[in-house]
Amino acid sequence: MRVWAALRAAGTVPGGFRERFEFGGRDVASWFPRHMAKGLRQMRLALRRADCLVEVHDRSHIPLSGRNPALQEALGVRPHVLVLNKMDLADARRQPVSQLRQQGCSHVVFTDCQRDVNVKKVVPMVARLVADGPRYHRAESSEHNILVIGVPNVGKSSLINSLRRLHLKKGRATVVGGEPGITKAVLSRIQVCEKPLMYLVDTPGVLPPRLGDVETGMKLALCGAIHDHMVGEDVMADYLLYTLNKQQQFRYVQRYGLGQPCDHIEPLLKHVALSQGRTQKVKVLTGTGNVNMMMLNYPAAAYEFLRDFRAGRLGRVTLD
Repeated sequence: MRVWAALRAAGTVPGGFRERFEFGGRDVASWFPRHMAKGLRQMRLALRRADCLVEVHDRSHIPLSGRNPALQEALGVRPHVLVLNKMDLADARRQPVSQLRQQGCSHVVFTDCQRDVNVKKVVPMVARLVADGPRYHRAESSEHNILVIGVPNVGKSSLINSLRRLHLKKGRATVVGGEPGITKAVLSRIQVCEKPLMYLVDTPGVLPPRLGDVETGMKLALCGAIHDHMVGEDVMADYLLYTLNKQQQFRYVQRYGLGQPCDHIEPLLKHVALSQGRTQKVKVLTGTGNVNMMMLNYPAAAYEFLRDFRAGRLGRVTLD
């Protein structure tokens, strides 16, 4: 906001930005990877042995869009804790907590699993919910089996590893990555606590087979829940620019050395490529033969723009 105020005072902010984004009739049906259907079947089988569900969700960018309706169907039959992760990247001005509670999320924990912030609240809350509810299928057992669910790349594996660090003083048990699809199959039970004896089962991130609309799909893609190449880095970067301008989030102006905010992606990507040194050698056919020329690499610049957003280098941005 300081950048915005300075630009406005200097009279360098354009008079207006796009009021709507043209998606060009894109079909989001092709954005659902086939392996996710298998993951959803495996999760439903694992649900039978679960005492509680922990739904991990991206609080920072998509606190509403990222919740999978196909997963929510299962929430009514087991105790449920909603973990809103990546709280360090959240825009404090755009927090729809009341809307989440209206959706039935009465047990909510805000976490930053990279720094173990608030993660210690999860085990006591789960233990209390399990103790207060019936366990018809395993009443004689004292251990807790917890199923961790959510869309791709929201921090499910990071939560498990954080719990192990805090309660067992042990290292990571599951692979963590910034790309969707790292956890491709339901894994074995992973112990995360001794007292109470608690096991978590990590599951593959699963998208709904039918996304509600293309804008929801675009938000999921920006957060890494859908592979970039399936959507297109160029259109993702353009939608991100549109959203940043709409929310008056202009930190990108300072980061890439722009004179003022811009409403079109081409000049922004040019500055990103120049500031980050994103170039590529291109062979050009001339009348005297082939000539190698250095050109700006716009796809690489688009990816750099997306990566800066995901790392929080463009400010705290909530897409919903």
